[in-house]
Amino acid sequence: MNALIAVHDQAARAAHAQADWLLPTLARLVFAGVLLSYFWASGATKFDGPFTPSIGAYGQIFPRAFDAVGFDPSQLAFWHRLVALAGGYAEFILPALIVLGLLTRLAALGMVGFVLVQSLTDIFGHGVAAGAWFDRASDAVILDQRALWLLLLAVLILKGAGPISADRFLRVESVRLAA
Repeated sequence: MNALIAVHDQAARAAHAQADWLLPTLARLVFAGVLLSYFWASGATKFDGPFTPSIGAYGQIFPRAFDAVGFDPSQLAFWHRLVALAGGYAEFILPALIVLGLLTRLAALGMVGFVLVQSLTDIFGHGVAAGAWFDRASDAVILDQRALWLLLLAVLILKGAGPISADRFLRVESVRLAA
């Protein structure tokens, strides 16, 4: 039994030694494989032009306000337009930064805010059921899935982008320039 514990401890030490580069690298890889195309596809529905939000953008971001004005975007305030544009651009820019590993901590923090606002809009604006934790089912779109998204983003906020990233490259270059 002592030999088994010793093997376990040795494996745990070896895994821990790799955590600083492996966790953020895997987190970015999983983000790219699972969420990048999700956010880019969603962002693509938000534009009729580079500075023109689509009808869908208003419907997705401001469902109740858009309904209240009879689905006429000209009846919404200017800030609605700004928020729709910012939300659409965020769905392209923040995921791209994460995948590239550029300003990763800041981009992941921005994505946390984005996911929280998205979730609240889905629950209170669109009436999507939040689901429940600890209920044997792992398919609640809001609480279950988005909790996993937030955990993935938390790894990037706490650990950074990892060694295969623009952040690491720029940090190394800045050290060379200072020397």
